[in-house]
Amino acid sequence: MEIYETEEEQVEALQRWWKENSTATLVGLAMGLVIILGWNYYQEHKKTRAAAASLSYEQLLKAVDQDKKESVEKIAEKMQQEFKGTEYAEFSGLFLAKAKLQQGDVGAAKDVLKTIASGSNKDLSNIAKIRLVRLLLNTGEYEQGLQVINEVDAKAAASYSANYDELVGDLYVALDRLDEARTSYQNALRNGQPSPLLQFKIDDLTAQEKLESQK
Repeated sequence: MEIYETEEEQVEALQRWWKENSTATLVGLAMGLVIILGWNYYQEHKKTRAAAASLSYEQLLKAVDQDKKESVEKIAEKMQQEFKGTEYAEFSGLFLAKAKLQQGDVGAAKDVLKTIASGSNKDLSNIAKIRLVRLLLNTGEYEQGLQVINEVDAKAAASYSANYDELVGDLYVALDRLDEARTSYQNALRNGQPSPLLQFKIDDLTAQEKLESQK
């Protein structure tokens, strides 16, 4: 460690140090300032975007409550574009899919549901998949519906297993695979809450088989 005996020597040493290190020091300070300002801007932008998304979602819910179908579609589509990647956009997508379906645009409804189904929010993803399978069931695309369910991550969908089991049963009934349908319904009954409708479906299968056996 250098020891300076006079103030002049100390000043000279500081001047030498500054001459040798000034550029690196200034660059470091500038980079630090840029990082701090950039982070602050990002955080502020994030908060502003979240507030705007929340306001748009409130407007969407109001339009839904007032049954303004055109407004629902416009607001939901705008949210898909402006707030893509946020949960607000994914939630609004569920309303957009319904609006498209009400207009008879089945293809667009499917596309919206597929987009939500591939998102990171597990609950929204499962809700979208369930609605997509119901749509495929209604359009007679039974095998496609089964394929969607077969690709579901069982662990991520554990709390929705009864819903999926019941849908599998419905698809098997449509395909006239009654034994498999009964098994799926029974699984749904075992994994979920007691359901009068589900029990009716099981009883209806039994009645159908009795009629078949009497022919």
